[in-house]
Amino acid sequence: MRVLLVGSPSDRARLRSQMNGSMEVAGEFATLTAARASEIDADAILLASEAESDDAPVFDEPLTHREIQVLELLAEGLPNKAIAGRLGISDQTVKFHVSAISGKLGAANRTDAVRRAVRRGLITL
Repeated sequence: MRVLLVGSPSDRARLRSQMNGSMEVAGEFATLTAARASEIDADAILLASEAESDDAPVFDEPLTHREIQVLELLAEGLPNKAIAGRLGISDQTVKFHVSAISGKLGAANRTDAVRRAVRRGLITL
């Protein structure tokens, strides 16, 4: 999985050490806006935060209606192509939404995004 890291240099260093090589860092940025504008092909955006906690929101941006739809289908365990078929969009668009969802929730992967969304009451299983 290719990821973009967002945060202060020390917070990004902490995140890199926690990943233990499990993900490839495709780029590092000080802000979420800069990461999104970079056009680097990545599967997720990880937000480094000094006060990381499962209960504390790590994001300021709410999920869009379409991101919630994608998240609900992720929770059903559907792959990108199946989600694309259900929503009538391309699988690349689904990939973009999954990346945005992961970044907004501070999730490490799809499963973590669903777990965080359920805990925050964004979706139900």
